[in-house]
Amino acid sequence: MKMTYEEALTYIHSAHKFGKKLGLHNIGKLLSLMGNPQKKLRFVHIAGTNGKGSTSAFIGSILSEAGYKTGIYTSPYIQRFTERIRIGNDEITGSELAEITAVVKNCAEKMTQAGENHPTEFEIITAIAFEYYYRKKCDIVVLETGLGGRFDSTNIIDVPDLAVITSISLDHTERLGNTLSEIAFEKAGIIKPGGDVLLYSQNREAEQVIEKACIERGARLHRADFSSIVLHEFGIDGQVFSYGGFDRLRIGLLGRHQTRNAAVAVTAALLLAQKGYAITEDNIRKGLETTKWPGRLEVMSRKPVLIIDGAHNPEGASVLKSTLDEYFPGRPVILIMGVAADKDYMTMIKTMVPGCKKFVAVETLTDRTLPAEELARYAGIYCKNVSINDTIEEAVNTSLKTAGADDVICAFGSLYFMGAIRSMFGL
Repeated sequence: MKMTYEEALTYIHSAHKFGKKLGLHNIGKLLSLMGNPQKKLRFVHIAGTNGKGSTSAFIGSILSEAGYKTGIYTSPYIQRFTERIRIGNDEITGSELAEITAVVKNCAEKMTQAGENHPTEFEIITAIAFEYYYRKKCDIVVLETGLGGRFDSTNIIDVPDLAVITSISLDHTERLGNTLSEIAFEKAGIIKPGGDVLLYSQNREAEQVIEKACIERGARLHRADFSSIVLHEFGIDGQVFSYGGFDRLRIGLLGRHQTRNAAVAVTAALLLAQKGYAITEDNIRKGLETTKWPGRLEVMSRKPVLIIDGAHNPEGASVLKSTLDEYFPGRPVILIMGVAADKDYMTMIKTMVPGCKKFVAVETLTDRTLPAEELARYAGIYCKNVSINDTIEEAVNTSLKTAGADDVICAFGSLYFMGAIRSMFGL
């Protein structure tokens, strides 16, 4: 059975109707029928609420600089579906995706014929990724969880070379729990017996859950020591900081939180080196400096300044707000916001909107979008100058044309409309 790229995407997205079923039974059955490609690969497994993608990008870049064929599996995509499945900076091709999707579809049909549930969309994508990385003979795969950790499809893997847990906060509470402890418990699900775990220093409530899981499973817990981070320079061209024994590391990503994500990546590289990976200081430096992660405090325009950021939960909004205040103190801010209806948009608005010059409400490009009218109504409590635009392009173009020389425009609220803005700038 042959497929075109378009047919493959149609099939993958059609599985959306099967919902999101947390659990490993389905993915286990599917991969078994495929010969368990994941068992022939090595992994760095990454879970967390915020910072997963940036941390994955940093670690993947360092490993690639060290000469390893490095698979990088992330979600969601911003502009192209193939962004989710990469080797280094190279995305899976349309023809490769189509070929492997046909194999997965055949196995999924065998499952349903045997009375099993049809795989979900994320299970199908994860299976495609495993098969692709196996076929390409990847040395290691940086594997980002989709949702949670314990019952996430990616957690079907055996003990990874390293499990990384990034910043944990309240998000997807309808599925993961209503407290930090409950959510941390789900993230801690990626901790395997006897494995190595690297933890982003954070709220003590979350840390205690991770510590307990490591003790129970005989896993070794490591921490990135953020107290040793010294920030030397920052601006819209990037940052220079020192960490541990590394002096004046450079990254192109903006925000103090990215120095912490980079510190986690440096620590991960050192831990992998202890396991036999040939990673040098030069690999670490070049890997960090060349890391790109679209849609996260990304500068689209300088005159006037336009920044896009995929902040989609209260912690992300808080980090974005503090970064804007630090990078552009006292300058007028125009906000463009679109958000999914299931997000805590009220808290995000309370954080971002007070004191802004103007607020523009838009709708994201998904069926889960919050109506712009509702967004504008609530933002109006904190800002007198509120408007609604029918399209994202209209919101951006109008803001660019009417912005003062000193104004800063920031579009945020969902990764699902960052891609539309990047396309406007030919990216």
